[in-house]
Amino acid sequence: MIGITRHAKCFSGTSFLHRAGALSLERYKPSLYRPLMAITDTSPQYSGALPPIAQWLGLAGLLPQVVAVLLILDGEPAWRFSAAAMAFAYAALIFSFLGGMWWGLAARDADATPSWIWVAAVAPPLIALGSAWPWAVGEPWPGPSLVLLGASLIISPAIDHRLGRLGLCPDGWLVLRLWLSFALGVLTVIAGLAP
Repeated sequence: MIGITRHAKCFSGTSFLHRAGALSLERYKPSLYRPLMAITDTSPQYSGALPPIAQWLGLAGLLPQVVAVLLILDGEPAWRFSAAAMAFAYAALIFSFLGGMWWGLAARDADATPSWIWVAAVAPPLIALGSAWPWAVGEPWPGPSLVLLGASLIISPAIDHRLGRLGLCPDGWLVLRLWLSFALGVLTVIAGLAP
């Protein structure tokens, strides 16, 4: 019981260090609460543009699909199916990630978010999962599934455009999404249509 009381006293603000001012939260408030305030800010408008690292990492995110398409087009039979399967997995992963991004942007101002956005946000992982069905039942795969995912990626910025009109996207978001979705979508369709 004494140990519990001693620990409770340390955290209750009556400890020696706290009384001496060494743990004064008032002194640390700006640096302590600034990250928390940024996380809990519920204003619908984002301020500022995307940082350059987001743009560079977005472009770097095209590299796995570029490599997969190059391996498919190389014509080496030993690599072809594995490269197509990886192209499918990567496109499905990124498309599902986009749904999560839409969910996060919508949740920023959930009270003002139209209900269709929540449906649009869960659609990508369901489409990605559904596109794996042919593989699961032994039908022709992954060609048709890659084309479906590629087309879905190409048209996905339409949702981002609507989110931007609601003020839920940071500056530069739609431009980056247009380029990345178009490039990844085209690469994915190429992987699906390759002979």
